[in-house]
Amino acid sequence: MLAAALSLRMTRRGLHFSWVIAGLTFLTMLFMSAALGLPGAMLQPLAQEFGWTTSQISSALALRFALFGLMGPFAAVLMERFGVRAVVSVALGLVGGGMLLAGAVTQLWHLVVLWGVVLGLGSGMTALVLGAIVSNRWFATRKGLIMGILTASAATGQLICLPIAAWMIERWGWRAPLLPLAVLCLAVMSLVLLFMRDRPSDVGLAPYGAEPVSKSAATAAAAAAPVTWRTPFVALRDASTQPTFWLLFGTFFICGLSTNGLVQTHFISLCGDYGLAAVPAASVLAMMGLFDFIGTIASGWLSDRYDARKLLCWYYALRGLSLMWLPHAEFTLYGLSLFAVFYGLDWIATVPPTVRLTAERFGAARVGMVFGWIFAGHQIGAAVAAYGAGLSRSLLLSYAPALYVAGAACLIAAGMAMVIRRKTVAV
Repeated sequence: MLAAALSLRMTRRGLHFSWVIAGLTFLTMLFMSAALGLPGAMLQPLAQEFGWTTSQISSALALRFALFGLMGPFAAVLMERFGVRAVVSVALGLVGGGMLLAGAVTQLWHLVVLWGVVLGLGSGMTALVLGAIVSNRWFATRKGLIMGILTASAATGQLICLPIAAWMIERWGWRAPLLPLAVLCLAVMSLVLLFMRDRPSDVGLAPYGAEPVSKSAATAAAAAAPVTWRTPFVALRDASTQPTFWLLFGTFFICGLSTNGLVQTHFISLCGDYGLAAVPAASVLAMMGLFDFIGTIASGWLSDRYDARKLLCWYYALRGLSLMWLPHAEFTLYGLSLFAVFYGLDWIATVPPTVRLTAERFGAARVGMVFGWIFAGHQIGAAVAAYGAGLSRSLLLSYAPALYVAGAACLIAAGMAMVIRRKTVAV
């Protein structure tokens, strides 16, 4: 086996195979999220070619976000029953295939099926739940930092590909970026099939930072409790009895409402309303991605050292103020660059402290399942924003109401974060 051979060679050099797993997870989340963010660059080209309204196209994108989130708890079940490698490979195959087929759409329902259902289900089979599971299974220390890096890859993938996609769309049409992204997804799938493993015990290791154990002990420790399709609902039933769950669910709903559902989906169209072309608007999104990469990794580092509740309070408050300021910004590259710096630094910097609070309250053994439901709240919020902002643009001819609502919601989330009670459980 290539994975076992590589693990042995790395161990002899003082390296841990967990870094290979983290690298594969990073690439998976990077390109899966790039596929999830790509339709945001295609709102206006699709409307011009097919005559669809912004709200009609947004309905397909809203379905994508909803399925992306609702798959989270069941993705944890799939990974427990069939293994991380199998689930991630199938997910990459679905998204890559969906990208290829999307170039042939001629009807709105084609878009709903491919970008709503196929892309939503495929990306939802991994999502941030994959990062939570990998960081907790493969790392006994530096979990916050690893979760920060993996989360940063998700946001960066959504944003960094957009300038390239916008440039290709401007020159060759909206179908041009689909093939390269599909090829990248399928290439990562081949690496996952070769090197991804489900648990450290599969290559005879303990998690990074844990005391070495014998192979038999590692295998016994890794034996997972049986899971069924009822397991996510049991986890939801148990978690929902605690106010902390609903506070985390609610704050993460607002997180989705104020990030990928709103800004990722509609920012290029918003800039177009103010006369800024697609390529420079997408470049601003890429700048957000760069600062998010820095901010989210820093957030992971901070989550290992400081009160996660206070971090969430600061993140949501600053995000809310920046969104409420945006309608009054000058839509020049300079003015938007200031927004990109402050907003980008905490794009999804909320994820590491949210995962940490989930693990503290519900235990590392259940963090994947419980966080899956909390992440569902994030994507439901994203779906509401994706459709609601499109409706605002169609009916009121402005995105400003959606920005004000999202900004005010973030200020509410800042207060909710400080109400959360911390409780460390035995793991």
